[in-house]
Amino acid sequence: MVNKRKGIIRHEALYPLSHHHHRALFVAMNLKRAGTEKSRYSLEETIEDAASFWDPCGIKHFRDEEEVLLPAFSQYASIKRNEIKEMLIEHVEIRALFDLLLKKEDASAALLNQLGVKLEAHVRNEERVIFPMIEQALPEEKLQQLSSYFHGRREK
Repeated sequence: MVNKRKGIIRHEALYPLSHHHHRALFVAMNLKRAGTEKSRYSLEETIEDAASFWDPCGIKHFRDEEEVLLPAFSQYASIKRNEIKEMLIEHVEIRALFDLLLKKEDASAALLNQLGVKLEAHVRNEERVIFPMIEQALPEEKLQQLSSYFHGRREK
């Protein structure tokens, strides 16, 4: 018997955020490989790629989740959930690691690896836990409003 894995089915409202997560996973992979024989890029190239991903894209992504997505979710469900708290804590930790990476002239491979591991785990948590929870809680009308917002943001 062949085991066929199904992809995550996402509501169209969250496509732009999921698309950004796809890019984040690529960046995370390169960060995790930095300084190893698996890396195809120098530390400087990896830092440059991570920096161009983070500012402005990653920063805007976190703001969209914190200022648009979670407030919408809070209208229909309690945000006092451990999953939401963990997501927000991860946002703070990832911001802090990017700040260290971008301000440090001699960023080490260990710092890049740490950021890569954290970023990958965060994206997978949002895709597997947070987004399905939000999709289940929000009515279709609200998801359509979010769709208009997020798809419009993507074009700007």
